[in-house]
Amino acid sequence: MAEKKTLPFAYERKNVWDNKKDEIQAIYSFADDYKHFISTCKTERECVRFVEEEAKKHNFHAFEEKKSLKAGDKVFLRNGYRNILLAIIGKRPISEGVNMVVAHIDAPRLDLKTVPLIEDGDMALLKTHYYGGIKKYQWVNIPLALHGTVIRRDGSSVDLCIGEKKDDPVFTINDLLPHLAGKSQGEKKLLDGVEGENLRLVVGNRPIEDKDLSERIKALALKHLHDEYGIEEEDFISAEIEIVPAFEARDIGFDRSMVGAYGHDDRVCSYAAYRAIRDFAGTPEKTLIVFLVDKEEIGSYGVTGIRSRFFQNALGKLLRLQDPSAPEAAFREMFEKSFALSADVGAVINPMFKEVFDPVVSPRMGYGVILEKYTGSRGKAGASDASAELMGKVRKIFNDNGIIWQPGSLGKVDEGGGGTVAYYLADLGIQVVDCGVGVDGMHSPFEVISKADLHQAYEGYKAFLKDA
Repeated sequence: MAEKKTLPFAYERKNVWDNKKDEIQAIYSFADDYKHFISTCKTERECVRFVEEEAKKHNFHAFEEKKSLKAGDKVFLRNGYRNILLAIIGKRPISEGVNMVVAHIDAPRLDLKTVPLIEDGDMALLKTHYYGGIKKYQWVNIPLALHGTVIRRDGSSVDLCIGEKKDDPVFTINDLLPHLAGKSQGEKKLLDGVEGENLRLVVGNRPIEDKDLSERIKALALKHLHDEYGIEEEDFISAEIEIVPAFEARDIGFDRSMVGAYGHDDRVCSYAAYRAIRDFAGTPEKTLIVFLVDKEEIGSYGVTGIRSRFFQNALGKLLRLQDPSAPEAAFREMFEKSFALSADVGAVINPMFKEVFDPVVSPRMGYGVILEKYTGSRGKAGASDASAELMGKVRKIFNDNGIIWQPGSLGKVDEGGGGTVAYYLADLGIQVVDCGVGVDGMHSPFEVISKADLHQAYEGYKAFLKDA
């Protein structure tokens, strides 16, 4: 068969596995490190704790410990327990702009309601409220774990992580058996088959021995929580407890080329970004920033979302510590001289649902990190829409550094869409474009990514931080 030819000036996507054969061992090794992270960091608090502890081992210091800043200094600033910003100070003044990668560490899940524990149908149940965009039917009949922090009556705190160890109990949400589901579910639309109010976690069936108590099954569950963790029922009101899948990341495929896990969106980009700044060698020309944020899945609102003032305040603190006499105008102009990647995942073509994708533009698994000029819905609603100049700049950085990348869009024009943190960065005058790892089964309890794409995101973020 004759070899296929293409014009030398035609565009053709490159497959990472074909073009990075000498890096396959590095690709698999990096993915092993990532699997440990994604298996153990299933909440925002756990992600921040992990990054802070690891960053300290690589000579990053708390900003509060610094009296001045010089080129090469590595610092971090934390916003409570759900945001963290890492910085390496460059040779040039911060007022001349920074290079940054911003990713989010929240993921779709179930949260406990503030008064969650009930007894119904001879079971103790925990009522939940789903967080982010989920298909509710995907969260039933799978093993689930409790992760979170409880502030007790006396002000002390206790961390919970139940369901991850081999000898831990797990929890679940029971679906209706098919024998009785004909009318109750069979006549509904797929997305309505399980209602949000029915996402109730089964946590007990045994009654307490005292037969004079009401709701004896709930009572035994409460007694366990009190005896094991010192938690009273009122303490749920001052708690952050998340319900997440109780399984680890696993290799997928005979070739182990993919990773299946909960929370790839967007912790796969968060980990790649964190590693890019952690592994950065030498002193950069411009200051480098990696910011891991919360609340993206619900609109970026709240004190730990990117809409909050923490991001601006953090960069202001860095600027003032480096130059206490810097005027307000220098702070505003810093943003206008900065460049950013909004490091968020994209949707790769799913072979079972090809009809919702544009086969020419939509990204493909194994073809590198995705460069997405705009996101948004339908008429580009909610998109920042990167300029031609910025697209050209990032293309050149990636090409010059041998990064395998691909353009992308979120499905066909009228199928839907979604947004990222990019337009909040753009609001500050920062030149920003979306760039992330392709995911299949996005927002499900078990998403899939290619190890090759993960590694190219890591290499791409490093190149951008260095050269933007």
